[in-house]
Amino acid sequence: MNSSAAATARLLGAALRSLLVLTVLCGVLYPLAVTGLAQAFFPHRAAGSEVREGGSGRVVGSSLIGQRYDLPARAGRAPAPDPRWFQPRPSDGLGTSTVDPRHRPLLSGATNLAGDNPELIRSVEAARAAVIEDNSTPGHPVRAAEIPADALTSSGSGLDPDISPAYARLQTHRVAERNRLPIRQVARLVEEHTQGRALGFVGEPRVNVLALNTALRELVAGR
Repeated sequence: MNSSAAATARLLGAALRSLLVLTVLCGVLYPLAVTGLAQAFFPHRAAGSEVREGGSGRVVGSSLIGQRYDLPARAGRAPAPDPRWFQPRPSDGLGTSTVDPRHRPLLSGATNLAGDNPELIRSVEAARAAVIEDNSTPGHPVRAAEIPADALTSSGSGLDPDISPAYARLQTHRVAERNRLPIRQVARLVEEHTQGRALGFVGEPRVNVLALNTALRELVAGR
């Protein structure tokens, strides 16, 4: 073997050894170490931030991914929001959850439409009309000025699990009426599930819809 071939063989051998070492380190040992540390110190987050029902312990979803609460689908009709539950922000990316806790986040992302886009304007106007119709109750009509922006527009990901306290409060009369609960009891439930700004100054106050509906389900079941 001449010197050129020997040098090439040494380079190939070094490259293969490096590939093997890096594969073991980065593809086996590092993932195992990270997984082990996560399971040891952050088990809830490592498991996907699962939310469970208090009574049965059944997993009903993740606190990080939004889901819809619709009535059972009917032939030839689009799914309609179930008036018994608090509803999330509008989004085509949210999967349906009534009794079935599965969510199908097939679409994730914003519309990327400009504020003066006719399609976006029509969508917002339709959402406003639906919010007014769905949430108005006898003696408590919803006015357009009361509707917060997150009730009419999707989030950047389309999978936001939270709504604003204002949108949650707007839905309390409808939820209380449909579940035959005192309005004060439902309003207190919203208050208890309102989270403040992170670190006291980052972001906005928010309400996790899944956690709120899980507590509502337990409240209705315990009557």
